[in-house]
This record gives sequence, structure tokens and C-alpha cells, in this order.
Amino acid sequence: MHNCSFLSTSMSYAALADSFRLGISTLHYVIREVFEAIWKILAPFHMPVPTREMLLATPYEFYSKWNFPNCVGSSDRKHIRLKCLSKSGTKYPNYKHYHSIVLQGFADGQYRFPAIDVGTHGQQSSSCRVKTNTNQ
Repeated sequence: MHNCSFLSTSMSYAALADSFRLGISTLHYVIREVFEAIWKILAPFHMPVPTREMLLATPYEFYSKWNFPNCVGSSDRKHIRLKCLSKSGTKYPNYKHYHSIVLQGFADGQYRFPAIDVGTHGQQSSSCRVKTNTNQ
């Protein structure tokens, strides 16, 4: 119940903790524990570690569905605007002169995301790193 409220509102931890009559650290622990459980259970189904067969099938998918020969994936990134964080210094300003984190995705020919990167500082806009799920 606490986690659904956190995801569905823009309330701060302090406001949520007060509304459920919990300490902020307790609420933080509960939310983190639930998010980790969700990731552990759902990630292998929705973001499996790419196998050799999956990687070899991807160029075929792009060619047969989209007429792109020799394509192994599609990549793009988006700057997510943030309020200026206190004591963040120069970590989050990007080249467009606002604070952001970077969401980067790598998609296959069927709109699936076998690799993502979330949370790179805004100043690292040309980041090419991606993360795959290795928790199997």
C-alpha cells in the first residue's frame, strides 16, 4: 500500500511517512525492499540477459520487419528534467543549461528493451554505456 502511493503521487517521503504514521527511514526501507522484489521477479521476464541466439536473431528481425539490413539494435536517449538538487554542484546541468538525468534505451526489432541505462548525470549526455540484467 505504501509503495503504490509513492508511485502514484508526487508526495515526498516526509508527507507519505506522515500520512501512514511511519518514520521516514521505515518508509524508505519498505519502498526499497518492494522495488528490489519487483525487479528480482520481473526483470528476468521483461529484460532477460541476451543470449547468443537472441543477438543473432535481432538483425533478421530488423531486416524482415523494417527492411534494415545488418542492424543489431536501435538506441536513443532522453534528458529527464529535474529541479535543481541542493548541493549537487555541477553533476546534473546538461548542455541545454537545465538539470537532468539521462534515460537511454537500446531496442530490438520487436520494440523490446534488452538494455537500458537510467540515471546518468545530465552533463554526461554523450554516454554510450548501457546496462543489461545480470541477476539470473
